[in-house]
Amino acid sequence: MAAFSKYLTAKNSSVAAGILLVLYLLKRRRRTPKHGGRKGGSDLVLNTEKDGRKDRAAVDKVFFLRILRILGIMVPRVFCMETGCLIFIAAMLVARTYCDVWMIQNGTMIESAIIGRSTKDFKTFLFSFIKFMPLIALVNNFLKLGLNELKLRFRERLTKNLYDQYLQGFTYYKMGNLDNRIANADQLLTQDVEKFCNSVVDLYSNLSKPLLDIGLYIFKLTSAIGAQGPTIMMAYLLISGLFLTRLRRPIGKMTVTEQRYEGEYRYVNSRLITNSEEIAFYNGNMREKQTIHATFKKLVDHLHNFIFFRFSMGFVDSIIAKYLATVVGYLVVSRPFLNLSHPRHLHSSHSELLEDYYQSGRMLLRMSQALGRIVLAGREMTRLSGFTARITELMKVLKELNAGKYERTMVSQQEKESDTAEKLLLVPGSGQIINRDNIIKFDHTPLATPNGDILIRDLTFEVRSGTNVLVCGPNGCGKSSLFRALGELWPLFGGHLTKPERGKLFYVPQRPYMTLGSLRDQVIYPDTYDEQRRKGISDQVLKEYLDNVQLGHILDREGSWDSVQDWMDVLSGGEKQRMAMARLFYHKPQFAILDECTSAVSVDVEGYIYSHCRAVGITLFTVSHRKSLWKHHEYYLHMDGRGNYEFKPITEDTVEFGS
Repeated sequence: MAAFSKYLTAKNSSVAAGILLVLYLLKRRRRTPKHGGRKGGSDLVLNTEKDGRKDRAAVDKVFFLRILRILGIMVPRVFCMETGCLIFIAAMLVARTYCDVWMIQNGTMIESAIIGRSTKDFKTFLFSFIKFMPLIALVNNFLKLGLNELKLRFRERLTKNLYDQYLQGFTYYKMGNLDNRIANADQLLTQDVEKFCNSVVDLYSNLSKPLLDIGLYIFKLTSAIGAQGPTIMMAYLLISGLFLTRLRRPIGKMTVTEQRYEGEYRYVNSRLITNSEEIAFYNGNMREKQTIHATFKKLVDHLHNFIFFRFSMGFVDSIIAKYLATVVGYLVVSRPFLNLSHPRHLHSSHSELLEDYYQSGRMLLRMSQALGRIVLAGREMTRLSGFTARITELMKVLKELNAGKYERTMVSQQEKESDTAEKLLLVPGSGQIINRDNIIKFDHTPLATPNGDILIRDLTFEVRSGTNVLVCGPNGCGKSSLFRALGELWPLFGGHLTKPERGKLFYVPQRPYMTLGSLRDQVIYPDTYDEQRRKGISDQVLKEYLDNVQLGHILDREGSWDSVQDWMDVLSGGEKQRMAMARLFYHKPQFAILDECTSAVSVDVEGYIYSHCRAVGITLFTVSHRKSLWKHHEYYLHMDGRGNYEFKPITEDTVEFGS
């Protein structure tokens, strides 16, 4: 035991601990599970597994091309406020570097005065330091001001650009319903954009300041200790930087995965809030708890791995970028002093040697720290590559959706081979839309879902203005799909569709949407008050619309058209449906699609609404199971859910079905 104890020293223990740590890291890296090798399971919370294959997050040529493209959005012109902020920050960085050099020189003179016991010099240089303190503090805080302002301006530019594309046409609908490449657009448009802009500006600062420091200190040190010392330091920077960049490559991909899991976790929480009433009726709190815990566990497990990886990288970074850089600095700065035959100090006194060493040593120390910061900035660049990959993927998808292209994974796995052969002939967007007033005509148009499931192979019928049509059939037969194709939300897979322009069609759903805003906004949505005035519609006319649907008491209760409430909660289900009908009267479209939109309205009010629509020339497509509505229509379109349909006039012999 005694023989063993003599080897149990602090030095040997630290070496053994280091070896064990390296072995553990290698073992853990080999045991990291591969996502692609999973079998079975029902990980269908979100279909985002392919994101990792698409987003190649690494500091390479692709990353620099991506960042330049995004910078072109954030800095659109040479002469703009963002350029001014960049120049202002650069000026403050230069000023701060000169302040650092001055503080080194002034601090050295103060210490020399103390060692030389010169009260006069001590007071002079100390007073000089006190005199420049406000200026140095002002430079530091101006730098922080410029950085924060640039982050905000970058975020504003990028957010506005993305939302311009996201809210162009029906792109926001297509991204969530037709294309499944982006699972959580809200996560990308908010958190990821903010983190990306912060990371870009921080990287600009963390690279510019060290580069300025290195340039200035090389100039100063070359005259003091020769060019060989700074050259050695720069060579060390290059070698250590390449080595650490290679080790950090997984950070980019791990950042992409982290943001995707964060988006999934936010999504399941938002679903709980959105559907809280339905979940409460089902007593589904425990089931939702399991879903949230499973999603959160996936995020936590990844963050544990990420934290441990960053710990291991931080250990290597500290040794290479900080401590070894300091060792190299000491070796370089000591050469002129330890070499007794060096011509610079052949006749120097002890105080001169001390002063020169302090000044050169501190400059070299600052230079080594600057080199270390550049090496560590590579870590931030690797993390930035992850955000850049996600933002670029969003921009790519938005551009393709606005160009009419989308990608979607087929979810139907039980088609027959004959059906599959026919589905291959369906090309999204291959149908033709012809805009013409006062007519809706489907001409040999296949009715299919974006997944490729065919609901009706050949749909042909024609409706002229003034001819109301009742659409009926079982759930899943294609009623909503018909209206989505009619509203241009879904692409046509062939044939011709003749219809008025988008603005001359109006859709009234069973659960009407109430916008954020005033009572007036609920009636005129999506118009604004200025658009209402341009149309020449007065508030008195709006009051008549409310009276027509028996909602005039709401205006009397609120007291003003400008009253702002949470209308989704303030109005009952029936009031919201009647508000949607008042909205229909305001817009006066050529055709209106009523999708079970009077289910919570009494029969007498419902009858008045249909009579008024006929009186003002609004032609109706109605989805309803009420027998009382048949008398308001001239034709019916019945879908049986098996791919068959019939479009016939309603006569006395027509069998009315419904309740």
